[in-house]
Amino acid sequence: MTDPPKGESPVLQTDHYIRFERVDSVEETPRGLLAGLHREQLRVDLVADDVVRVKISRGGVFDESPTFAVCTDPLSRPVEFRVERDEDRVRVITSSMVVSLWLDPFRLDVHRTDGTPVVETAADEQGRYWAYATLNDSFTLRRRCRQEDAVFGLGEKSGRHNRKGRDFTLWNTDVLNEHETAEFTAGKEPGDPRGDRTSVDFDPFYVSIPFFYHQSYPAGTMAASFVDNGYRGSYEFSAKDEYRISFAGGQYTEYIFAGPDMPAILGDYTWLTGRTAPPPLWALGYHQCRWFDYSQEAVEAIGKRHRDNDIPCDALWLDIEYMDGYRVFTWNKERFPDAPGMLARLSDDGYRVITIIDPGVKFDPGYEVFDQGLERDVFCKTEGGDTYIGQVWPGNTAFPDFVTEEARAWWGELNAAHVQSGLAGIWNDMNEPATGAIRANAMRFGNGKYSHERYHNQYALLMAMGTTEGLLKAMPEQRTFILSRAGFAGIQRYAANWMGDNFSRWDHLWLGVAMGSGFGISGQAFVGADIGGFAGNSNAELFLRWMQYGTLTPFCRNHSEIGNVDQYAWAFGDAVQDIVREAVKLRYRLLPYIYSAFIRASETGEPVQRPLVFDHQYDATVRDLDDQYLFGTDLLVAPVLEPGATSRQVYLPAGDWHDWHTGEVLRGSRFLVAPTPMDRIPLYARGGAVIPMWAQAPATTKEHHPEVVELHVFVPLADGTHTSRLVEDDGLTFAAREGACYDTTFNLIRSGGAVTVDASVEGRGYPEFARQAFHLVVHGASPSAVTVDGAEVVATEGGFRIPNAGNGFRASFEV
Repeated sequence: MTDPPKGESPVLQTDHYIRFERVDSVEETPRGLLAGLHREQLRVDLVADDVVRVKISRGGVFDESPTFAVCTDPLSRPVEFRVERDEDRVRVITSSMVVSLWLDPFRLDVHRTDGTPVVETAADEQGRYWAYATLNDSFTLRRRCRQEDAVFGLGEKSGRHNRKGRDFTLWNTDVLNEHETAEFTAGKEPGDPRGDRTSVDFDPFYVSIPFFYHQSYPAGTMAASFVDNGYRGSYEFSAKDEYRISFAGGQYTEYIFAGPDMPAILGDYTWLTGRTAPPPLWALGYHQCRWFDYSQEAVEAIGKRHRDNDIPCDALWLDIEYMDGYRVFTWNKERFPDAPGMLARLSDDGYRVITIIDPGVKFDPGYEVFDQGLERDVFCKTEGGDTYIGQVWPGNTAFPDFVTEEARAWWGELNAAHVQSGLAGIWNDMNEPATGAIRANAMRFGNGKYSHERYHNQYALLMAMGTTEGLLKAMPEQRTFILSRAGFAGIQRYAANWMGDNFSRWDHLWLGVAMGSGFGISGQAFVGADIGGFAGNSNAELFLRWMQYGTLTPFCRNHSEIGNVDQYAWAFGDAVQDIVREAVKLRYRLLPYIYSAFIRASETGEPVQRPLVFDHQYDATVRDLDDQYLFGTDLLVAPVLEPGATSRQVYLPAGDWHDWHTGEVLRGSRFLVAPTPMDRIPLYARGGAVIPMWAQAPATTKEHHPEVVELHVFVPLADGTHTSRLVEDDGLTFAAREGACYDTTFNLIRSGGAVTVDASVEGRGYPEFARQAFHLVVHGASPSAVTVDGAEVVATEGGFRIPNAGNGFRASFEV
């Protein structure tokens, strides 16, 4: 194998791997090819015109369900193709790509029909191809790339958003646990940030998603790879002219996406692994959480303080101290003598309450949950048949065997009973699974049948699956809300993710920007970091800047560790609180826009927090930009990332952009220096956007059904058509699936000095709907009147009132 660049080392040494070198036979199948090589079989299955699945057997047998990630039949869609053969290769050709199986030496290449590469097998310095090689159940493959190419994805990864030049491990890890991180910090050179588990470059993290994009330079086209394998994985992007993929076990099953456009690739990937479910509206509000030894009186006092201080808030969270000796599904009766009463009172005041649930069940004969788990035989076992014991908060703990349907069903029942007290959601923590000072490798799955390594990375996915199924069975009409620390490909179907135990540091504020973008383009749209930082002490400026940024992220939760300084909205004085209040109120006013972005994500897989490369991949300038992002399709956010900053550089991509604070209209495709006084961060609206907003920020989303919704129209500088959307439904149930909603599409057309907004509506409405009018607010022009469906409407209160109770309309004006 080639030597790594100086100062770097490959994740996996492959000197003794056995390469597959020759194809012995090839036959056509209804979906592609079946080939024989090295006493194994290779299958090439077409999933779509631009997606192909490649599988290699072990022991001559294919594993048709290697993980729980894929949730649909990959071969259910028809694909037209033809097969061509010559002396050296067999080609499978669709309208979008050509899959070339080279026979001797064996290699597999995929190109688009225009000849541009999707994946090409790499050769070593001796000219030997590494299409596939194995050693003792592990396998590896090597692909060509250029030094100037970019790599994105892999979900929750630290460091720069462009992964090129670095190596990564996929192994769900409790990042702040010294026992679990020791193998990854050991042996690092002095000063190597990867030797410090608190650094923004440490790897691995809590979530493993084996899906990434390869962007070719200079064309900007993208291809992607999803390896459907849950074992420990290694992705090496440090070499100049190739990248390597390795897994420590399981079968090789890879989905290759020809692209060339990032949104289409993500759409195909999330068709396979599922899309973020439409969240309950309240889950998009502001959440207050702290690991603290609360009493029920203190919890209610925090709720009252938010209301008294006019700070909107929808959810209060309880960390591990609410339990009786850290026994899951219990309450500390001394501190919470009347939990149902507390929850009812908080509900009356518009709050939802969420409690933490860890997978570790205290080893405690006489404790009902532990006894029941033993009786039902649903705990993980060791190879010898013992109940596996780890060590978490309550001491010795047993762990549900979520690989079995019985364990998932049991866990779902426990969660359903737990929320019957009045809880609104479940917070899954410590689910990597974290086992403290006791190693997890002796934990086996499937009643002891499967190794720990096979399902370690999938444990959180299966935990969320069981929790969701239990909640839906108990409350089939209610949308669920689950927050998970760990995860795998497909976690977005069941839960939101937060980014785990971050630090109250400026570099961790930035980390949330890059990490959130990586999550978003890896299929998980519902994600956010602990605002203010979880570990360490925040300060007034850091907290304020984090709130201004965090209120413009998909999941918005203030969370901090026990023993640290307070970081409630009011903790740093009135001046900070006043600015924080405005940041939270802006989020609440934007909830119609944010909610509509989530509905779009649930339909297309598109992220809510979007790196600029997602929408502007052919602009080479944005390849390495990871300190700003798009929030939804039409808002550009540029957080303040360092102390004392009074300005920052911002890149505006193509189009034109309206400064949210000043109203100035700016042409894109350029850099500018934006002022950053303490009361705001740079925020821009895309020219041509129609952004729906509530006129005022409510204290809570509960039972908030306004009579007026504002439509902020940002007039573009150039002619063209721009599309925006507003989705309104009850925000709680699944009734919208049957049409109980109003789904309004706005097409803004500019032609010379004429601007028209065409609104078309789908859906039959819902009982709680109360809107009677839109209030049209025009930015970038000052028309004195607007013509609505042929009738002139004059300006009042800074805009134009359009009576509307769920019907389409046409509004036009001159600029």
